[in-house]
Amino acid sequence: MNPLKSLSSFFLDMVETIVIGLSIFLVVYLFFMQPHQVNGQSMVPNFQSGEYVLTDKISYKMGDPKLGDVVVFHAPEAAHCPEGTGCDFIKRVIGVPGDTIEVKENAYFVNGKRLNETYIPADFEILPGAFTKDRVVDLGDDEYFVSGDNRPYSSDSRAWGPISKAEIVGKAFFRYWPIGVAGLIIPYEYN
Repeated sequence: MNPLKSLSSFFLDMVETIVIGLSIFLVVYLFFMQPHQVNGQSMVPNFQSGEYVLTDKISYKMGDPKLGDVVVFHAPEAAHCPEGTGCDFIKRVIGVPGDTIEVKENAYFVNGKRLNETYIPADFEILPGAFTKDRVVDLGDDEYFVSGDNRPYSSDSRAWGPISKAEIVGKAFFRYWPIGVAGLIIPYEYN
């Protein structure tokens, strides 16, 4: 057997394997799920800066975000991300289309009822931001109110208003790094 022919066959097989692998990765990345890194302290204590999560990009094509879901979305212009960075935020859904949101008495009130949030420390101060100060926010047909879990240190819908479904990249569903905290991300179910 010709050694040159064997070597070229080996390299063609390698190239074919690499192209197929990259194609599968690209399809999964573009259409099904995407990794994201948590940057900053806005989701403490439930997510730490530097953790990595997988974002499900297809669930919200077939359904809508629910109260308590942790979502990744493109930062709104009012968040003042550095231009060209394509920065994405990770926050929790506090209000869905048709809800009314009010920030008062150190709490969120959704549809007039105080939101029971046992996933954050009781001593976290929940203050209104520039958008929610002295007002009740009525969410439109395609609007979601999102908030970081670390209320004193989160730039969220309190500051820049609701986001649209089109801005949402997907639902954070699995934390994979660091290994010690790896596991499914379970949406919080409010009473």
